[in-house]
Amino acid sequence: MAGKAKSENTAKPRKAKPKTTKTPRLKRAPGKPLYAQVEEVIRRRLIDNYWKPGDVLPSEFDLARELAVSQGTVRKALNDMVAENLLERRQGRGTFVSEYTERRALFLYFNLIGRDGERAMPVSRILACEQRSATEDERDRLQLAPGAAVIALHRVRALDDKPSMVERLTLPQELFPGLGGETKLPENLYRFYQGEYGVTVAKAAESVRAVAADPLEAQLLGVMPDAPLLEIDRVAVTIDRRPVEWRVSRCNTANYSYVAERG
Repeated sequence: MAGKAKSENTAKPRKAKPKTTKTPRLKRAPGKPLYAQVEEVIRRRLIDNYWKPGDVLPSEFDLARELAVSQGTVRKALNDMVAENLLERRQGRGTFVSEYTERRALFLYFNLIGRDGERAMPVSRILACEQRSATEDERDRLQLAPGAAVIALHRVRALDDKPSMVERLTLPQELFPGLGGETKLPENLYRFYQGEYGVTVAKAAESVRAVAADPLEAQLLGVMPDAPLLEIDRVAVTIDRRPVEWRVSRCNTANYSYVAERG
């Protein structure tokens, strides 16, 4: 289910144009593990969109032959990238560039779990979406230059039909041309970033703390002012480690737990 913006304008934003030039062959660097050098070549091809989300990679044998290394070296590089969720292995079919689905985004980046241990699919309502100049904090978190523009998104998310989370997201405007108040946004933003703009979130760093609900958050979540909320502060980065989203979520955890799985 997808959250809806109020506007009826359905014009799609421009997609980023993929590059089609293959990264040069491996140039060995003394002192650096060979598998890490192979990983750098593959990572660069993902960054350059030589292989796009959903594409199948050449076999380990073909990659080893092209890069003049052993299959074991290629396998270790691929395994490391699978562990980073950049690639995925499909039994009997090969290794694919990861792409975001509703289920994958939910299990990787949505950590609120019901008391029954189940993940509920959130449903969002957009409160505001605007383009403006970045604040000092936004420039710091997104590594932007002075005067840079951002897209600021404010939304409330419901779980099991109950408003449970208020989010403020900030995106670098230069990466998302055309995105603004007249764009209809789907529920799965990471899939949207990837499909519409060629921006793939590779990982995210989070910090959590307890905060008190301000009057607007209390109204949106149906709690008393100053009620305890869980704040999740997240910066998402691309394959080449560029920050592409700063998200601050404030959650009513009366009926939910924050669960982070590791390993």
